[in-house]
Amino acid sequence: MATVAASVAVGVGVSIAGRLVRERRARRERQLGLLGGEHLAGGLQRMALGQLDLALEAIDGGDTPDEKAVHETRKALKRLRALLRLLEPQLQADAYAREDAALGDAGRRLGGARDADVMLATLDALVERHHDALAGRSGVIRLRATLLTERDRARRQTLGDPSTRAQAAAELRACRVRMAAWQLPDRPGPELVEAGLLRLYRQGRSRHRRASRAKASDVLAMHRWRKRVKDLRYAAEMLAPADPRGRGEPPKGKRARLRRKRALADAARLRRLARRADRLGEWLGEDHDLAVLAERISADAERGAPGAIGRRTRKRILKLIVKRRRRLRRRALREGERLYGQSPKKLMRLVRGAHERG
Repeated sequence: MATVAASVAVGVGVSIAGRLVRERRARRERQLGLLGGEHLAGGLQRMALGQLDLALEAIDGGDTPDEKAVHETRKALKRLRALLRLLEPQLQADAYAREDAALGDAGRRLGGARDADVMLATLDALVERHHDALAGRSGVIRLRATLLTERDRARRQTLGDPSTRAQAAAELRACRVRMAAWQLPDRPGPELVEAGLLRLYRQGRSRHRRASRAKASDVLAMHRWRKRVKDLRYAAEMLAPADPRGRGEPPKGKRARLRRKRALADAARLRRLARRADRLGEWLGEDHDLAVLAERISADAERGAPGAIGRRTRKRILKLIVKRRRRLRRRALREGERLYGQSPKKLMRLVRGAHERG
């Protein structure tokens, strides 16, 4: 019996150790940013496959994925589309269009549940911020009940529907096979993505200028700008070395050590740029979500929908939304000046500096 118990213990220990090894390998494969000794072409391909695996893991299982799993899946798909835009000049036009469409279709299949979740969360956040003014109002309570019902229905129609999840998973598996067969040119430094990054950054600057000139009621201009802001955030995360100190042998000589020191500083600046873009993207996202909620409230009133908010409460909540959006807009445009204040060439010098091996 002792021998059997010892054998079982050893077997359990081996199983646990194997699982931990697999989990560490999965985390490494899905990590954004170049790993030690990794070239950019291989690193971007690894990141693409890792993000696809992350998405498939969330939606391809037998159980219905929860809200967090779907949120992570859609984030993975957005990272993938940003990666595609970085590599667009290196891919054939039909290959880029095919993968971008496949990722977009998979995201839209899951979008209904996520959009309903966001609408409900936006209302909850607004009520929490203005508790005394909104909490307890019958119109707000009715609206929340309606949104909750719609969210549950959307989850059943998307996440709870095995065929919907199976179609999205099939699209992603096919996409993974194609991306695994990529043969990207292994160019030194960040030259592989230079054209794509400059295009992405210039588009962001242009959309920032348009948003600055647009009226506060122009939801589309801010939303279109937000897409490029998110792309910039993900691109900076991918291009900043995840472990700059672990790349290659320690530098020898004073000049080499100085180059490595500068590379570490540039990599840190690139990661700060990603954090700023993330913060800006959150503000723009909240602005868009509030605009969608306001549109929904007004549309319900115009068509006399059952459970529509009464005039006084509607006027109050719309006024609070306008006030919050005005503040978010000012904050976002000010942060946009900082984020897009440097020239595209200066951004490229920063990326090159972060990839200097010393």
